[in-house]
Amino acid sequence: MHARYTWRTLLREASLILLALVFLVPLVGLLNVSLKPQDSQTGALAFAFPPTFDNYGAAWNQAALGAALANSFLITIVSVVLIIALAAMAAYPLARVTRGWSRYTFFFVIGGLLIPGQLALLPLYATMRDLDLLGSLWSVILINVGQQMPFSVFLYTMFLRELPLDYEEAALLDGCGPLRSFVTVVFPLLRPVTGTVVILNAVGIWNEFFTPLLYLGGSDNTTAPVAIYGFVSQYVSQWPLIFAGLVISVIPILVVYFALQKHIIKGFAGGLKG
Repeated sequence: MHARYTWRTLLREASLILLALVFLVPLVGLLNVSLKPQDSQTGALAFAFPPTFDNYGAAWNQAALGAALANSFLITIVSVVLIIALAAMAAYPLARVTRGWSRYTFFFVIGGLLIPGQLALLPLYATMRDLDLLGSLWSVILINVGQQMPFSVFLYTMFLRELPLDYEEAALLDGCGPLRSFVTVVFPLLRPVTGTVVILNAVGIWNEFFTPLLYLGGSDNTTAPVAIYGFVSQYVSQWPLIFAGLVISVIPILVVYFALQKHIIKGFAGGLKG
C-alpha cells in the first residue's frame, strides 16, 4: 500500500528544494566570477557574458598550480594512508580488549579531540625545526597524522565494537595469529568506516591552509590553498584568478567525495549492512 501524497509532503519537498538552491548560490557565484574578465565591475551573481576561460590558464601558470596540486596530492595521500593504518591498528585492541586499561586508554586518545591545536603550535614548530623538517612535506604530513588520529581512532573503535567476533574466532581456529587475523579478516570488514575516515580526512587535509603556510613558508614547496592565497595582497585582490584557482583545486577532492559519499553514513552508523 502506497503512502498518500499530502500537503505536508509537498511542503517538505519544497523546503528541501529551497534549501538546495540556497546552498547552490555560493557555487554559482564561484563559477561565475571565475569566468569574468579581470577588469569586470559586475557583482558575483551577475552572469558573465561572454564568459572567458583565460583566468584558468593565468591562475595555473602564475600560481604554479601544477606543482602545488602535486604537493597537495602527495601530502593528502600519504597522510590518509598513515592515518588509516595507524588508527585501525590502534583501535583494534581498544575495541577487543575488555580490561580496564583499554577503556582508560581509549578515553585518553579521544581526549585529544578536546585539546586546541593552538596550544601545541610553538612546541611542534620548535620540534620540526630541531628535526630539520621545516620546508619539507614530511612536516605537514606528520602534523596532519597527529591531528587526525583521535577522531579516526574513535570512528574505528566504535565500528569495531559493533562488529561480531565470529569471523575472528573462525580465523583463530584456522591458525591465524592476531595480526594476520586483523589484516586478512577484520580490516576488509572495516570498508564502510574506512571510507568515512578517508573522505573526512582527505577533505580536511586537502583544504588545510595554516599548517602548510607555517611549516612550508619560505621554501619552494607549497600546496594549492597557499598558492591561491598568493593572489591576495593588502591593496589588490585578483578575484577572478582566485576563484578560477579555487575551482581547479576543488575538482579533485569533489571527485573523491562523490566516489566515497555512500560510505560516510555507513561509517557513522557503526554497523554492517547486509
